[in-house]
Amino acid sequence: MELGSALQFLDNKSILVTGATGFLAKIFVEKILRVQPNVKKLYLLLRAADHKSAIHRLHNEIIGKELFRVLKEKCGKNFISFISEKITLIPGDISHEDLGLKDSNLVEEIWKEVDVVVNLAATTNFDERYDVALGLNTLGAKYVVNFAKKCVKLKVLVHVSTAYVSGERTGLILENSYSMGETLNGVSGLDINIEKKVIVEKLNELSLQGASEKEITRAMKDLGIERARFYGWPNTYVFTKAMGEMLIGDFKGNMPAVIIRPTIITSTYKEPFPGWAEGVRTIDSLAVGYAKGKLTFFLGDLEAVVDVMPADMVVNAMIVAIIAHASHQPSEAIYQVGSSMRNPMKYCHLQDFGFRYFSKKPWINKDGKPIIVRKVTIMNNMASFHRYMAVRYLLLLKGLELANTAFCQFFQGAYSDLNRKISFVMRLIDIYRPYLFFDAIFDDINTEKLRIAARSSLVENDMFYFDPKSIDWDDYFMNIHIPGIVKYIFKS
Repeated sequence: MELGSALQFLDNKSILVTGATGFLAKIFVEKILRVQPNVKKLYLLLRAADHKSAIHRLHNEIIGKELFRVLKEKCGKNFISFISEKITLIPGDISHEDLGLKDSNLVEEIWKEVDVVVNLAATTNFDERYDVALGLNTLGAKYVVNFAKKCVKLKVLVHVSTAYVSGERTGLILENSYSMGETLNGVSGLDINIEKKVIVEKLNELSLQGASEKEITRAMKDLGIERARFYGWPNTYVFTKAMGEMLIGDFKGNMPAVIIRPTIITSTYKEPFPGWAEGVRTIDSLAVGYAKGKLTFFLGDLEAVVDVMPADMVVNAMIVAIIAHASHQPSEAIYQVGSSMRNPMKYCHLQDFGFRYFSKKPWINKDGKPIIVRKVTIMNNMASFHRYMAVRYLLLLKGLELANTAFCQFFQGAYSDLNRKISFVMRLIDIYRPYLFFDAIFDDINTEKLRIAARSSLVENDMFYFDPKSIDWDDYFMNIHIPGIVKYIFKS
């Protein structure tokens, strides 16, 4: 597989990017504009009521971010005119046919001009409302495929999924596709049209009951988890992403389509500069809680492998896959982009990095005092967690309940507050449990073939690095990732 020049491929190309305000999408857009300013056009689809709102989101949520600092320095005073020339904003919504586009002239222009479609629109909340998650992650994938089919110059569609569509499978997870209706637990009858009906029926039932918006949201979140677990997936997010992959396989026909499955995405490794991050991502929530003194115990297997991949490496893998499939159409179309196969890291390493970093550079609280971190209590199974909760909180809750009865509801406020906090923690643990005891390695043989092809035939191989073996985890976490999340996430 001869890849040639990436910059030559990108020269004068038009690319449609959905979910343009997302973390990975911004890094993708910045990389393309920085390394190949002669790209013809980036059409950015984002959710907005109108063009004015879309412009506001572009400035506030995309180019206004520090991520674009290097590009701004490179362009100087021409930055805004360069952005205006290269970016066309599209207010839309992928959970609708034709991506919810209202401007028919713009639709015709996109169908005529676009060479590459990159679908990054998704909701990544593990317990998202089922109607929202099915609309974006599942049906959205189908609508993007159908839209891409109408692009007469289309060379490739890239759909970004997640490695965790594998659910709670253990061992070596292969880069295999899902056939329509396939389930993780062997339960038959998964039908996306039936899932749509289940949602409509539930919403109608809630409407007849006069449920409040808050009650509807909670019921739809519970429905998502219930449907996911019925078919063997641990949460709504990975269930709806798996169904999205099924629809792509079913609807793509002869169109070259690539599915990228990243693992846990972390801050940038090198470009545009090391350590840029945004939003509290999965493992970063542990770091935030620990540094601020709120995380006193860790539930999970410290010897389990935690599969992380810096965001710029994921983006580089996407770009190299685009070039490979646009010109050669290799048979492999699924790429798992992670580190567990080539350069595994364990939760015990994460714990060590956090303790060492915040011991040297403690977080200063709002009173100006440093928070002293200590080694946390480790619970390596659910039974020890339940014992801990019973001794620490549930006895206290029972005592408050008895006192509340004896003292004519005097302690109702304290009882309700503690009960709410315990329920919140138990729900979080229930949702995250599969990942705390995750026991699998993601095979990346297709991704490795892509790396080998890039090393041997990609002119700009150094520019599009995505080999996890090059990462020294100690250096990355201590000098790049943790300082990055402290700078960009802690303060928000």
